[in-house]
Amino acid sequence: MYHKRKIIISSLLCGILGCFCFGAGDWLMIYGDTTYRGSLSWLTVGAAVIAPWRNALAMALAFPGILFYGIALFAIAGFLKEERQRKVYHYLTAFGLTPWLCLHLFYIMILYGFAWMSGNGYSAAALPVSEALFAHLSWLVIASEVLMLPPYLYWFWMLVRGKSIFPRKMALSNPLVFYVLLKLVTMLMPDCAFRLAFTNGLMSESMMIWFAIMALWSARRREKQIQGNGE
Repeated sequence: MYHKRKIIISSLLCGILGCFCFGAGDWLMIYGDTTYRGSLSWLTVGAAVIAPWRNALAMALAFPGILFYGIALFAIAGFLKEERQRKVYHYLTAFGLTPWLCLHLFYIMILYGFAWMSGNGYSAAALPVSEALFAHLSWLVIASEVLMLPPYLYWFWMLVRGKSIFPRKMALSNPLVFYVLLKLVTMLMPDCAFRLAFTNGLMSESMMIWFAIMALWSARRREKQIQGNGE
């Protein structure tokens, strides 16, 4: 039992590392001057001058990031009490991982194209072309989010119903809850490069808090059990 708990904690630490990978990419692809002229607030003056290596690194970090995410997300199924519930969660998670890469690639390709055109003599066309590309393929964002959300909603429902080893109140540690809370925090921030990048990485930051809470809870529970056996 202790060995299994140790593996889960290690997997959650992998998840936190994955958050750093994805989060770093979220910051790299957009951090800069927040001034914008079109209908998309993330096609900024700063994004127009971002060096190509930043977009390349942001995409490269997504691959180890998704692997580390997967390790953690599949491991936490062990917190659910019944095998059937664990299988459902596994299936939902398997379908929900690919959209992370899809969204990352989608935004990076647009941002790279926007920056390249802006810096290579096509600045007049950079904004309308980028906005047209986003409008044409914006359904990808909706489709990806539809596939991404079910694992977190199912996890919330399982915890609320007491189907996990966690107390029911742990359902409030869901990353979707943290996402909303952090979104409210960003609304209080001044308009700056930090706010723009922080907002772009909200899901990674929310996931990091979620993994950290579960890891700390598991470590404390394991410590109490060891102390109890010692007594």
